[in-house]
Amino acid sequence: MKNDRLHVAVLGVNGRGYGIVESVMKMTDAEVVALCDPDLDVANRRAKEFEQSYQKKPLVEQHFRKIFDNKSIDAVIIATPNHWHTLLAIWACQAGKDVYVEKPATHNIHEGRKLIEAAYRYNRIVQHGVQMRSYEIMQEAVRHLHDGLIGRVYMARGLTLKRRADIGNKGISNVPKDLDYDLWCGPAPLLPFTENLVHYNWHWHWNYGNGDVGNQGIHQTDLCMWGLGVGLPERIASMGGKFLWDDCKEVPEVQTSVYHYPKEKKIIQFEVRNWFTNAEDGIEVGNIFYGDKGYMIVYNGNRYQTFLGEKREKGPGRQANVDQIEHFKNWVAAIKARDMSLQNGPVETAHLSSALAHLGNISCRLGRQLHFDPVAERFIGDDDANSLLTRAYRAPYLLPEKI
Repeated sequence: MKNDRLHVAVLGVNGRGYGIVESVMKMTDAEVVALCDPDLDVANRRAKEFEQSYQKKPLVEQHFRKIFDNKSIDAVIIATPNHWHTLLAIWACQAGKDVYVEKPATHNIHEGRKLIEAAYRYNRIVQHGVQMRSYEIMQEAVRHLHDGLIGRVYMARGLTLKRRADIGNKGISNVPKDLDYDLWCGPAPLLPFTENLVHYNWHWHWNYGNGDVGNQGIHQTDLCMWGLGVGLPERIASMGGKFLWDDCKEVPEVQTSVYHYPKEKKIIQFEVRNWFTNAEDGIEVGNIFYGDKGYMIVYNGNRYQTFLGEKREKGPGRQANVDQIEHFKNWVAAIKARDMSLQNGPVETAHLSSALAHLGNISCRLGRQLHFDPVAERFIGDDDANSLLTRAYRAPYLLPEKI
């Protein structure tokens, strides 16, 4: 940290990562000093844009390890494909860096507990990229839920209705000259290169992504759990499939997941619809909460409205301008204070909201209802389901068992 400014490196700068750069560079107590990406063409193009925008030349690296070994870097922001998120976050913690990790923080459920272990073992501030937790309007909406405005809140729905087109199938091709494809694959299998994966459509393949419930949907699963005040469920049922395109996507285009909390008498329902569809009370991406006195609509983080009683009379509601910079400010404030309790998106949320999505995907992939022990974080009497709690990691990109 120089001149009281946090020196930050961004890992993965093709899409979301460079949007994060713009937010951090607006801050007075943090600045981006390094860009890292396995694709040097991407990294160098972003570095040129950075220099034009900010009149500063960032350090450019292709390998993440060089960032972790650089003592002048205080913290990292991880915006790589999902299959790299946890491993990079753990390595960063071990290297003494604080971490902002994009959603989902994990690619599978086992990774979540290892990430929590690393944050506490190395006393690192690990912030999850669920920026709605830092929006004052969302904090207000959740207070209403917890204070009983709509009565006893027993159900939450998350909706991700985003148009995802046919991506075709580009087949096998040569690796681009500036891409370290072995590094890009990392802990995932080193399969023949295809443009079906690099740079965005990896989201729709199980080795690297988690479908839309584990993409956009993490914001909504997180809000469902926050609003209901619950952790992981005991019963999970999910169904879906590919009904639209004969393309190379592996994940469902349409998926409905139900998460049951019998002891709390609460339930979460999450729905993904990837093409032309109706909005639900105006929601395309957002949440609905149901209580015994009314319900609340949340419109993707910047607006909420309550409806009370049998006649659905309008109750409290508000719309506000929001800015994700608030979540980065919260992260930096926690780093400077060395105080995890200040975080709006602490490492525990990284595990839980991601794990909820993973549970739905496991049920969907196996095609049946599952029974889960939320304390042990294991499926009950189900070896097939338990085998999907983790993955086979490809050496040398191994998830450490001993943190």
